Amino acid sequence: MVKQEQQSQLTLLKSIPGLGVKTALFLIVVTDGVSKFENASELCSYVGITPTIRVSGSSVRGRSRISKVGNRKLRNLLFLCSFSACKHNKACREIYERITNKGKSKKLALIAVSNKLLKQAFAIAKSGRPYDEMHVSVLPK
Repeated sequence: MVKQEQQSQLTLLKSIPGLGVKTALFLIVVTDGVSKFENASELCSYVGITPTIRVSGSSVRGRSRISKVGNRKLRNLLFLCSFSACKHNKACREIYERITNKGKSKKLALIAVSNKLLKQAFAIAKSGRPYDEMHVSVLPK
């Protein structure tokens, strides 16, 4: 059904280096073509890939972790896609290298890459333009 009704969005999402057919299909099905969301942070929260800080009273206890409240299958697919995105996607590679050069764990860097992939997918699905490696986003001031 997705290939019949939302073929254009599927081809746009497949244009992102590191995002495969299965993940693009699952992303369209679960998020209804990202039409449910106003911005990328809502989508990231829905998937459960945003960091949360454990706080009790006035003290901070423990490290920050991803929330894991969203769709587990989509989160796992994005994590697996982050491996190939680190090799083929320039923006994802830069994030991975920046985080690992700070001395953080590779797994934490891969989760950040998953978050970046999801934000790229949201931007491409909303704009209707294919992936462009040289694109620089300009935020309104």
